[in-house]
Amino acid sequence: MKHLMWLLRWILKAAIFFTLFAFALNNQQDATVHFFFGTAWRTPLVLVVLAAFAAGLVAGVLAMVPRWWKHRSAASRVHTAAAVTPSAPPQPPVPPHGL
Repeated sequence: MKHLMWLLRWILKAAIFFTLFAFALNNQQDATVHFFFGTAWRTPLVLVVLAAFAAGLVAGVLAMVPRWWKHRSAASRVHTAAAVTPSAPPQPPVPPHGL
């Protein structure tokens, strides 16, 4: 079972790779990206798409960083509060119900 899951993962990875590779091969036409002050960037279309994807990924990660810090500090406070406060005395075991 473990070997089958490993094989399925590699087949999925290979399928994604070949799909993206075919996408890159089909989008080799030059694209021009016009910036401010008359500057332009001429490059294959696939690089423009890759750059836009990478910029979106970076923007998403940077947008999540404050929330990660907030959750990390809250977890740290809970962890230190649990270590400082004494725990309740253990309760006696409850007898089982039923037959």
